[in-house]
Amino acid sequence: MADSQSNAPLRAAAGAPTSGVIHVRTRLTADFTVISNALAQRRGSAVTVGVAAYIVSLPDGTPVTITALCEHFSEGEILISRALRDLEEAGYLERRRERTPTGQVRTRTYFYDVPGGGPDPDPDGPPEPPKPRRSRERPTAPAEEAVVTPVLEEAEAETPVPLADADPRAIAVLTALRRIDPRLILSAREAARLAPAVTRWLAAGLPPTQIMDHLTARLPDQFLTRPVGILAYRLKETPLPVSTRSAEPPVRPEVVPLRNCDGCDRGFRAAEPGRCRDCRAGDQLRAVG
Repeated sequence: MADSQSNAPLRAAAGAPTSGVIHVRTRLTADFTVISNALAQRRGSAVTVGVAAYIVSLPDGTPVTITALCEHFSEGEILISRALRDLEEAGYLERRRERTPTGQVRTRTYFYDVPGGGPDPDPDGPPEPPKPRRSRERPTAPAEEAVVTPVLEEAEAETPVPLADADPRAIAVLTALRRIDPRLILSAREAARLAPAVTRWLAAGLPPTQIMDHLTARLPDQFLTRPVGILAYRLKETPLPVSTRSAEPPVRPEVVPLRNCDGCDRGFRAAEPGRCRDCRAGDQLRAVG
């Protein structure tokens, strides 16, 4: 009896995996970025890993504000801000308020290849930035080198005014938000923080209803943090268009009073007492006849 014939290979090629990804390696000599496996393989949101890889690939000084990142990615401000918050909690990203030599206070963003690490000492380079503050969520830094990327952002936080000094019209707008969305409950301190921005919008001629509609439109289904952060961003980064409403109230036409006809006692409107149109027409016909 002849042996059965088969065209299937007897065994897989030596060294090739039988399932999963197979890498086709290319040696890159330019335009590439080194990223740690701990960051690239981080469990959780793919948006967080993508934002981190993008920031690592940028040269120093490139803006990485939420607005700048939203212009690059198709995700909206909620997912981008959540990714930055995840990276900040994990120790990869840090935002610090620092005073410039001219006395201005600006926010610098530092991105760490390794959470909590420090830059390579360079005697000929710029001075090393201060050691970042460690939070409880940040893991202990491994015994390997890290690179810090400082980015100077133009955004500058505002100092909140006391609630007693805040514009009562702005406070009324902010406290009314809870009637539209019950989740938008603000504390007295949070309302005082947002009040100056609302006051500027009111001074620009925007009606309170338009401000409330903008602040409550397209909110996420779930808030991971206090809603004051989302409201503050919308007040600062996405201003409403200038209102076309006139500052002066519209002039209403004069209402002609209602009178009773002297001839038929029917009601009609006229500036002076007299006879209605039908009675006047009848008088003219009788005069002609």
